[in-house]
Amino acid sequence: MKVNSLKQLYVEELKDVYDAENQIVKALPKLIKVASTPKLREALESHLEQTKGHVQRLEQIFEGLGETAKAKKCDGLRGILEEGEKVISDGEKGPVLDAGLIAGAQRVEHYEMAAYGSLKTWAGQLGDDRAVRLLEETLNEEKAADKKLTEIATSGVNAEASHAEGKKMRANA
Repeated sequence: MKVNSLKQLYVEELKDVYDAENQIVKALPKLIKVASTPKLREALESHLEQTKGHVQRLEQIFEGLGETAKAKKCDGLRGILEEGEKVISDGEKGPVLDAGLIAGAQRVEHYEMAAYGSLKTWAGQLGDDRAVRLLEETLNEEKAADKKLTEIATSGVNAEASHAEGKKMRANA
């Protein structure tokens, strides 16, 4: 289908992010399972619950548009999640893996922030004030999740990963 109006573009991108959020709901339990840092595990668990809420908000927006909540394959996020799967399969449980999990999760957050920022702008342009509020709420949660991940990384995980690497290098010397 050729997209030739802002509303069509908006709906197509809603479908894309709807798929992305559903992919994230499926992926987060794997990250939670392998995370060894309690604060990281808690942050991921909390964000899983938020992400379920993001899916519900998107369904409300579709309903408000008179559209069926339908996913369109989100290849961009699929690629980011596949990279994350590789980090998990190649990693050893501990701070180095946790640092990799945080980096991957932040890639996801930044992808979502870009998507929700555009969607919010378009909803405003189209006069859908209810959707603007819902999208802004989700965007703010994505920003907060990114900030929390940064705090976890900089308050210990990265230093622990660096320390673990130093110990490994000394052991191999």
